[in-house]
Amino acid sequence: MSLIRKNNNVIFPALMNELLKPDWFGGVANLNAATPSVNIKENEKNYELALIAPGRKKEDFKIEIDDELLTVSSAIVVNKEEVKDNYTRKEFEVGSFKRVFNLPETVNQEKINAAYDQGILKLTLPKRAEALPKPKRLIELK
Repeated sequence: MSLIRKNNNVIFPALMNELLKPDWFGGVANLNAATPSVNIKENEKNYELALIAPGRKKEDFKIEIDDELLTVSSAIVVNKEEVKDNYTRKEFEVGSFKRVFNLPETVNQEKINAAYDQGILKLTLPKRAEALPKPKRLIELK
């Protein structure tokens, strides 16, 4: 950020950097901002991934498994057109991301499922039967 100085006192920070951010002008959820955050939780039966990706539809996601890699990606193009009085403004916004996760050997890849609701993509990665905790068993003395 550049500053304008007078007598070694900061008078006017270059506010344009802040004002020219896409959000200030009604941009679409800052599509190119960064790779979406993800929460990963493990419980007894599965792993759960929750990836925040607002402003998308379930059709915008591509989820693939290749060997031990789970890839979640999305690419969307938003075409906005505003017509007022005697001018027309057209804008295109492109937003994409790609996240790759190493799957543990304990995941049953055939039973992975995903759902998208209210801006959050949720993936459930069930564990293989042999990775599930074994129930207690009582061994009788003879």
